[in-house]
Amino acid sequence: MDLASRYKGVVGLVFGNENSPSNEDSYVERLLDRISNGVLAEDRRTAMAELQSVVAESHATQLAFGAMGFPVLMGVLKEERDDIEMIRGSLETLVSALTPTNHAKGPRNEVQPALMNTDLLAREAENISLLLSLLSEEDFYVRYYTLQILTALLTNSPNRLQEAILIIPRGITRLMDMLMDREVIRNEALLLLTYLTREAEEIQKIVVFEGAFEKIFSIIKEEGGSEGGVVVQDCLELLNNLLRDNASNQILLRETIGFDAVVSILKLRGSSYSFTQQKTINLLSALETINLLMVGGADPGKDTNKLTNKTVLVQIKVLDYLLMLGVESQWTPVDVRCGALRCIGNLIAGHPKNLDALATKVLGEEPQVEPALNSILRIILRTSSMQEFMTADHVFKSFCEKNSDGQTMLASTLIPQPHSMTHAPIEEDVNMSFGSMLLHGLTLSESDGDLETCCRAASVLSHVLKDNIQCKEKVIRIELESPMPSFGAAEPLMHRMVKYLALASSMKNKDTKSSSMGNLYVQPIILKLLVTWLADCSTGVQCFLDSRPHLTYLLELASNPSATVYIRGLAAVLLGECVIYNKSGESGKDAFTVVDAISQKVGLTSYFLKFDEMMKSFVFSSAKQVEPHKPMTRSAAASMAEIEDVDEQDSSDQNNEDHPILSSVFDSSFVNFVKRVETDIRETITDIYSRPKSEVAVVPAELDQKSGESDEDYIKRLKSFVEKQCSEIQNLLGRNATLAEELAKIGGRGSSQTERSASGGLERVQAETLRRDLEEASQRIEMLKVEKAKIESEASMYQNLAGKMESDLKSLSDAYNSLEQANFHLEKEVRALKNGGALTVPDIEALKAEAREEAQKESEAELNDLLVCLGQEQSKVEKLCARLSELGEDVDKLLEGIGDDMGLPEDDEAEED
Repeated sequence: MDLASRYKGVVGLVFGNENSPSNEDSYVERLLDRISNGVLAEDRRTAMAELQSVVAESHATQLAFGAMGFPVLMGVLKEERDDIEMIRGSLETLVSALTPTNHAKGPRNEVQPALMNTDLLAREAENISLLLSLLSEEDFYVRYYTLQILTALLTNSPNRLQEAILIIPRGITRLMDMLMDREVIRNEALLLLTYLTREAEEIQKIVVFEGAFEKIFSIIKEEGGSEGGVVVQDCLELLNNLLRDNASNQILLRETIGFDAVVSILKLRGSSYSFTQQKTINLLSALETINLLMVGGADPGKDTNKLTNKTVLVQIKVLDYLLMLGVESQWTPVDVRCGALRCIGNLIAGHPKNLDALATKVLGEEPQVEPALNSILRIILRTSSMQEFMTADHVFKSFCEKNSDGQTMLASTLIPQPHSMTHAPIEEDVNMSFGSMLLHGLTLSESDGDLETCCRAASVLSHVLKDNIQCKEKVIRIELESPMPSFGAAEPLMHRMVKYLALASSMKNKDTKSSSMGNLYVQPIILKLLVTWLADCSTGVQCFLDSRPHLTYLLELASNPSATVYIRGLAAVLLGECVIYNKSGESGKDAFTVVDAISQKVGLTSYFLKFDEMMKSFVFSSAKQVEPHKPMTRSAAASMAEIEDVDEQDSSDQNNEDHPILSSVFDSSFVNFVKRVETDIRETITDIYSRPKSEVAVVPAELDQKSGESDEDYIKRLKSFVEKQCSEIQNLLGRNATLAEELAKIGGRGSSQTERSASGGLERVQAETLRRDLEEASQRIEMLKVEKAKIESEASMYQNLAGKMESDLKSLSDAYNSLEQANFHLEKEVRALKNGGALTVPDIEALKAEAREEAQKESEAELNDLLVCLGQEQSKVEKLCARLSELGEDVDKLLEGIGDDMGLPEDDEAEED
């Protein structure tokens, strides 16, 4: 009642003072009183009919009804089930109360009674349970009006209705039973389930468990497949809700019914050139189903499920249907063609077998057959729809991604054609190979000056070359004939692309109000091709720098203020690749020359700023892995007639730097590559800029030791020389810091004209000269340090050697003295013998007695040790005997015979004696 009182307060604020009820409030209140307190059944039914009529027609009455009418009508539904007329009237009145009136459009901030009534009714779970119970009634209108009420509740208050239905026993089951009811009931139930399953995973599981797949495909078949009406669209929307990011439901569909029922919807029936708007919507919904199966689910096994789905789809010939819709059929609407091409790209992405299936697929009938890839390339080159170009380009991107064999196969067909064939009209490319058609598209602008076809072909070529060194080097060797013999010899294809890049810039400057949208993306696409081409390809860098004007043009493009941030940024990336992938040692083409040119023409600070500006742009900062597509709902389908192609939507905005095709060109993989290579470019350029071009190999004369100069004097002179060099280095550092500050001030003033001024250039040259002098002095110091360490090491070695020799000499002297002394004693003994003197003879007997005494002492000591050990063993034996006696053992019996055994050998020895 508190909620109703608050609601009355709102009514009073809208229509006047809440203490003075309006006429609408009084009238509604009288009708409700007749319904709840009336005696005659006919009078109550009349009052119900009048209430329904005024609620349906009056905005104010709807608001008044919400304050007091729901308790009365819900009481009728609960207590008067036998009176079908009253039940019908109550339900019809509730439908009117929940349906917005369209008689007059009020202000946007006006109270919406239908929304307020919906919120009020959905607050009580008992109301939802009561409405669901009415679905089991036999009366047709009771079930029909009940479904309409539930749909209105779900439209305006979805979360509450979803929560209420989940806690009501058999709530979903009752709704699923309605799918087998009469057609009108079935359609309303289908629409209700479509709303109910959009973002409710638990409800999706219950619906599938109740046999939703079988019922959906049964209704689609009954309605005529893609030729059917809006019911088929509702069925497909419900199916897509059940499959979106739900791997378990996808597996269940694959292993029970299979994907054949989905694929059969894509089969064109009847008049294949007749496409109504509803048929187009149905086909787009079926294509969305195929895409959902190829995206997989949100669980960890997503990739496995996705690959399995793709395998099964190709096995049931879905590729044939997609090629028919996207490539072969001439009457298919552009939206359906784009959807089919998008499906083809997703079908082959990351699936080797599907890649091979597309590579070997041929279209048409004998004798005019051609590979499917050729037909898709022709769409890219010929279509007037920008959306179709992007989706067809997506096919080649998916085909070439991590498919080196496929890239090599396509690149092998890139054979230059004679000049007459190269400049033939594009309509004459039917019998050309893939490579010939691609080269034809690249060079077609020679005849009509239109770079649109050229940039589309350049986009395809960038996919063929991506991450494939062999293909890059092969295409580098392609040379194209000059448009006129008088212009000179043939030129490499890469040089022709740079020429078209410059031509696009000049065309944009001449015709800034051109109606062609190509000016927005021709240069970015060609720059992307060159960036992809030069990545990890030193041969490509060398070919690019073979023409000196190329470097000059890139420097001008990177510093051109009228160019977009993408063009300046990609030009900076291309310059950086000419540094980090440059293996040339030739003067004028090496990495140092490029860095020096960047420093002088652009300035390193301004150059690195190009990367920051590009990364902060909308396209680069919002790059996503996969561009999400909006689900094909009824509201989306209702606006199909207003959908126009991308290039038509934006044709009036020529300066839009966020053109949709740029989001397609600068996809997440390319943006991530640019981010990685930017780091390498910064590090490499900084390293090259901070060291001199050539190593210093001149050794100053002061480092040589003079003749007659002692080691000590030489070392002192070297120390003095090093101190002098350090002082010079400090002076150079001070001068360099001063110049750097001045240069920073000049660069901080902002304008590129100031950076290119003569004074700024002179100071940069002076700073560069000082920097090189500083580097040379630093290297000389390092060489002096090394030389000093070497001399000190040699001096220490000589000192150690001298000490060792002195020690050896002393040892020899001592040995010589001992030999002299021994010789003296020998000579003395010899003289004594010659003189007949008696020699001292040792006393043999005394020596024997002394030896006998020592032996006796040793034997006595050993005997004492043995006696001690025997005493210890005897003690142990006595303890063991005592313990055995305590345990009741006969010790004497155990010891019997032990002494005799030990004595046998002694008796034998005695007998032998």
